[in-house]
Amino acid sequence: MKALALLLLIIGSASCSGDDSPQNEKEVESPKTAYREELGLKKDKARYDPGETVRFQVDQVRPNTVVRYSALGETLSEEPLGAVQWSWQPPATDFRGYMVELVENKDGTQKVLGTVAVDVSSDWTKFPRYGFLSDFGPMPPGQRTAVLERLKDFHINGIQYYDWHAKHHVPLPLDGTGNPLPMWRDLFNREVSLETVKGYIEQGHGLNMASMFYNLLFGALDPVAGDGFSRDWQLYDDRFHNRVNHHDLGDFGKILITDPGNGQWQEYIMERTAEIYEHLDFDGWHLDQLGDRGEVYDHGGHRVDLPKGFRDFLERLQTRFPDKKHALNAVDQFGQREILSSGMDFAYSEVWNRNQYADLAAVLQENATHSQGTVNSVLAAYMNYGATDGNFNTPAVLLADAVIFAFGGAHLELGEHMLSSEYFPDASLAMDPELTMALREYYDFMVAYQNLLRDGGEPHRAPLSSQDLDVGHWPPLHGQVAAVGKRMDHRQTLHLLNFDGTSGLDWKDRARTQSEPKVFAGFELSMETGEAVSKVWFASPDFKGGSPIALDFEQSQGKISFKVPYLHYWSMIVIEHQ
Repeated sequence: MKALALLLLIIGSASCSGDDSPQNEKEVESPKTAYREELGLKKDKARYDPGETVRFQVDQVRPNTVVRYSALGETLSEEPLGAVQWSWQPPATDFRGYMVELVENKDGTQKVLGTVAVDVSSDWTKFPRYGFLSDFGPMPPGQRTAVLERLKDFHINGIQYYDWHAKHHVPLPLDGTGNPLPMWRDLFNREVSLETVKGYIEQGHGLNMASMFYNLLFGALDPVAGDGFSRDWQLYDDRFHNRVNHHDLGDFGKILITDPGNGQWQEYIMERTAEIYEHLDFDGWHLDQLGDRGEVYDHGGHRVDLPKGFRDFLERLQTRFPDKKHALNAVDQFGQREILSSGMDFAYSEVWNRNQYADLAAVLQENATHSQGTVNSVLAAYMNYGATDGNFNTPAVLLADAVIFAFGGAHLELGEHMLSSEYFPDASLAMDPELTMALREYYDFMVAYQNLLRDGGEPHRAPLSSQDLDVGHWPPLHGQVAAVGKRMDHRQTLHLLNFDGTSGLDWKDRARTQSEPKVFAGFELSMETGEAVSKVWFASPDFKGGSPIALDFEQSQGKISFKVPYLHYWSMIVIEHQ
């Protein structure tokens, strides 16, 4: 993933009638007239290895309907929809995204009835789409199946197992014979079942979903005699080791922070990690930290460089477990340069004190720079933070996801419920049907066009013009539309991110007051270019299920002009050169 450039945009506006067809008027009164899926189309796994067969199902068969398979706006094949279940063999090319559409041909017109995306990738961390699990008490297999099937339908290909462990320094408790206990308590005294953890891992693998166990890289919870833990490994707030650096959990105890660069601590916790892998088929370790701890010292009174310690720890960890996946949370980007220089499989950033939509993009750009464009990013960004009941605010979630996805990232937000805080079991807020339906389209869009969104490219900026709206550019301004773009091979993309009609630019939307942007349809857009253009096409997660739509265009005197069908939260235009 490369950092994206800024683009300038002036956009005209128009209105949409109730029959899906954009018209040349100013505003669309109701975005809900734009598109609603009529057929529930699903596939059987979160991702597919090259050469693996995709199996689909739909809730009913409509006459005169075809299944259309496409890649980056080009139709690969079509076939009649003849049954509620069927299979497809996608091209064997690795790391590719596809769009699958159900298209009804009736009275000389085509209508998109449903869409779903397909990811063909041999390694899930190339395009990480991260979810979480946080409840591991005793449960029947059917309950686990329901959770995983839901995540699969959002294409979640990697899962963080949050607080599955007993203690940070003894994550998997063993009995006297070296076998895992059948049941234990997590750090907040919740029951954890070995059978549930094992079952989730196994069932997830059946859906091509990887399982990552969560644990701090530098912490011990209430060590006792026999743990093998040494106080010499701890961090201190003073040179004379009088004040232990710790994270207070109140009545549940204190997490004692260790020096991540201490070789003995590294050996100790990696032995505990080996015990995990011996008994549980986890695919890797999702490591956590606690952000900037200020000035800290080791037992000998030497000041500790925590980011350097992170890098030392991670390099040793990857040498010890070369076949496992690893990612370390950069809390508010603390230590991210050193973390990503160690060769993580993907970047993970927990965003706290950077509250504007522009900040979300900046974090993604920083990660691309720190990793030299070699890994993609996941942001842990908690929506409507602080709200304690009711529903998530749909405009806030969709605007945040539009920015994150357009800039090539993914959003850690989905598990047994949707995240609103750093304590993942907290299910205070719910997703209403409107948000659930919209997010399905957004995740389909991210997968179908992953080779444009998350597969390299160079920053690109070009002069744009239109007739009706004020000039907007990234970073966004309230009441404007911002355009962001990049170029790759013979294509360039323009992402239109709409802040016209929104109530603010704070992505967290603590008060749940963010309003949805205005809807525009059928507006003219022109761009200066000296290159011959062969094709212009459009797609949006807000319009016709993300289906690609070829646009008529005119090119003359160093300028190309075309009409954009629709813009609500986010629309993408792709310009292909000869």
